[in-house]
Amino acid sequence: MEHRKLGRHGLEVSALGLGCMGMSEFYQNAGEAEAIATIHRALDRGVTLIDTADMYGPFTNEQLVGRAIRDRRTEVLLATKFGNVRGADGSFAGIDGSPAYVRRACDASLLRLGVDVIDLYYQHRVDPKTPIEETVGAMADLVRAGKVRWLGLSEAAPATIRRASAVHPISALQSEWSLWSRDVEDDVLPTVRELGIGFVAYSPLGRGFLTGKYRKPEDLPESDRRRMFPRFQGEMFVHNLKLVEHVEELAREKGVTPAQLALAWVLHQGQDVVPIFGTTRRENLDANLGAPEVELSAEDLRRLDEVVPKGAAAGTRYPEPGMQSVNR
Repeated sequence: MEHRKLGRHGLEVSALGLGCMGMSEFYQNAGEAEAIATIHRALDRGVTLIDTADMYGPFTNEQLVGRAIRDRRTEVLLATKFGNVRGADGSFAGIDGSPAYVRRACDASLLRLGVDVIDLYYQHRVDPKTPIEETVGAMADLVRAGKVRWLGLSEAAPATIRRASAVHPISALQSEWSLWSRDVEDDVLPTVRELGIGFVAYSPLGRGFLTGKYRKPEDLPESDRRRMFPRFQGEMFVHNLKLVEHVEELAREKGVTPAQLALAWVLHQGQDVVPIFGTTRRENLDANLGAPEVELSAEDLRRLDEVVPKGAAAGTRYPEPGMQSVNR
């Protein structure tokens, strides 16, 4: 597995990372035994970046990841996040970036994960009530205390990223980026590259849509969170499926899966970009890990840009409340 550098301060990870959210919540999962087996298979295949967050579950995903890596900690670059506040009953209580909350959240995550240090600690969403300087200042204190190694932000706007970087080095920005979510290319990507910050692309498969697995909204289980997302609904689903059909056609020509092609496209956006895909099954993991072997010529990239141009997807990334907390 190829490795890539994120930022200028020593953070190096596998070119593909594994996102673990769906192993505990939001999507249909295959159970804890298969989830842990999938994490182990990822490590066996050379994946080092394992991504979770305190809100997933809530709280239970960190515990699951902790159990999975207990005997393999030295093989893992462990990333988790704070800021999206949830109750034990799953209720959402807003966003908190206050220094006191940062400290409490970190200690709680360390306990659930069963580790002494978090490798990469992200602010999951920017808190509009707390100046970013205060939040990152508290995160920097965690680095000085030896509880965290590198700092990251998620879904932060260019001005926020600049202010945060003035307080402490930021090694990674994690935001959505895929063939059908390309708004980061306008202002965010140039900003992080100017500042020497790596980019971690979440949902590089369009929450599974770009795999071609879903042909109609009803293919999603009743409890699947994606049913709430505009891009998976009604006429927007129909429109977006046509985009996927173009991706499928190009994938067939190259003898790869649509998922491999979509991941390869993200990988080809630069050596400072690391996509993290989510899966709950070993078979899907193994298939996706073939993406780094997919070679894309300039003509391949041109054709992809032609059939799935920036802004082509119908519908917003999240329902309206969720959109209010991204790129902030």
